[in-house]
Amino acid sequence: MIPQPPQKVITRHRDGRILAYVVGVGVYGALEPAAVFQPRDGEEVVASVVRQDLERVVYTTLNELVCLTRAGELMWAVDFEPHSDVRHGHQPGCALSQDGRTVWVYRPDAMAGRGRGDQWVVHDADSGVVVARRELETVGHGAFHHVHPVDGSVYLDIGEGQDGSVILRSTGGADSEPEFSTYPWSDRCLIDLAPSGQQFMTVDHGQADVAFHDHPDGAVLFTLSVEAFGYDPEEAFVEWSGGYLSEDTAIVTLGGEGQDEEEWFRYHLVDVHTGTLRGEITVEVSNPYELVPLGDDSWLTGGVGGHPVRWSRDPQSFPPSRPEASTSPRKRQK
Repeated sequence: MIPQPPQKVITRHRDGRILAYVVGVGVYGALEPAAVFQPRDGEEVVASVVRQDLERVVYTTLNELVCLTRAGELMWAVDFEPHSDVRHGHQPGCALSQDGRTVWVYRPDAMAGRGRGDQWVVHDADSGVVVARRELETVGHGAFHHVHPVDGSVYLDIGEGQDGSVILRSTGGADSEPEFSTYPWSDRCLIDLAPSGQQFMTVDHGQADVAFHDHPDGAVLFTLSVEAFGYDPEEAFVEWSGGYLSEDTAIVTLGGEGQDEEEWFRYHLVDVHTGTLRGEITVEVSNPYELVPLGDDSWLTGGVGGHPVRWSRDPQSFPPSRPEASTSPRKRQK
């Protein structure tokens, strides 16, 4: 049985503020902020996460990890030392554990010029105290956290630019010493975890195929190449986007360049149990990373004023999306 997750809280950054949105059951269409957080003066937010009760935000800047209350009170802050004057090429990321008790932070210290390798650090969410620290052998620009919906383990996908992508996983945190493991690939990008957590989806760093893996050992269940979707691999690629539309269906994004040199993207549905293609879905997006599948037959896109819009395949919940080609360049850095 797929567990019923708590309400999902997502954040967006706009006009120097952090906007928190609740993606609740039965809520479709344009979403309105449920809470607004104002970072401290002069701070440029890189990544952020808001607690389930909407009372606290944790965010990273290029040189700091900060926790504020909704009222703007500083709860704690941790400096990334030594201070880095490098402005581009490193994006510290953060995530909250499933139980909200720990904060997981990826520090791209090598690219920041701090004279050491990257770090994956676990902090107590109430105090900011370091619970665990993993020294990494990566030289990453940034990373994406994925929290397992059942066992609470945390996946980390580190993008090293042209050198590939490294996927790690950790168990434990608040009550036990975390155990870290690295998957034996340097050429796969983690896209999404299934709603039940029983499998996960990756895309080849060279964009030649998509694969679905067993959790937690990473065994490959099946792989689909560009050719499997009916495209010429010299003319099309698998994009680093998409994910689980539901427990049974994933969205795989294929892209290419037309004769007018405009990039195009199409969104294919795949049965994740059999590898069978199930047609296509049309979405209104300005770029393929704007599409965020939620695992419950709904997905997010951007909307007016930068606010997210939630869509559903159930026309009784919300009108289905209309066909619209996406021609924006690829933006996710791997």
